[in-house]
Amino acid sequence: MNAGQTAERVHGVLRMQIMHGLFRPGGRLDPAVLATTLASSVTPVRDALHRLTGEGLVETRTAGGFYLSPLDEPRLEDLYDWSGELLLLAVRAWRSPFAPGRTAEMNGDVSLADRTAALFLAIAHHSQNGEHAHAVDRLNAHVHAVRMVEPAIIGATDAELDALAASVSADDHAAFRRLCASYHRRRRRAAAALVRAVYRAR
Repeated sequence: MNAGQTAERVHGVLRMQIMHGLFRPGGRLDPAVLATTLASSVTPVRDALHRLTGEGLVETRTAGGFYLSPLDEPRLEDLYDWSGELLLLAVRAWRSPFAPGRTAEMNGDVSLADRTAALFLAIAHHSQNGEHAHAVDRLNAHVHAVRMVEPAIIGATDAELDALAASVSADDHAAFRRLCASYHRRRRRAAAALVRAVYRAR
């Protein structure tokens, strides 16, 4: 495996580990320790951490070092607000109605967090503006760990996502706008409890 392939592998693994909550928000990420667990030299790990810093998942501090971006109630509320706004932007820019069965791959034996990410990304990919998909992909990475604890805190999340997917498949913009607003409002109200749950899970 050449240096470029190693760098991509390390970035992909670290991104996935962050999304699935393997690190505590605000916790230090030591390149040397990560290099050992990832069977890599330190340089690709540092490069990956710099890329993840550009994506907003990791941050650097004046004292030095890399840290997982912290999570608090105001930040999570902002992320939910941005999610709702971004999805509505994407829906307004849809190229054409969704084809029947377009959301089929979002069902089945997958986690609710993965299913939500797939649905929201499919909505964005259908937009005429390609930047919507890039923005949703980045947002998905930021809230994936939170989505993993949503069922325990909010409840009735499967039915809620089913309704969203049905409105997308039916190309019912009015229903989607209503359901999208309700979806994000419920989570915004539960932001404090969700943050606590994310920290407890680490």
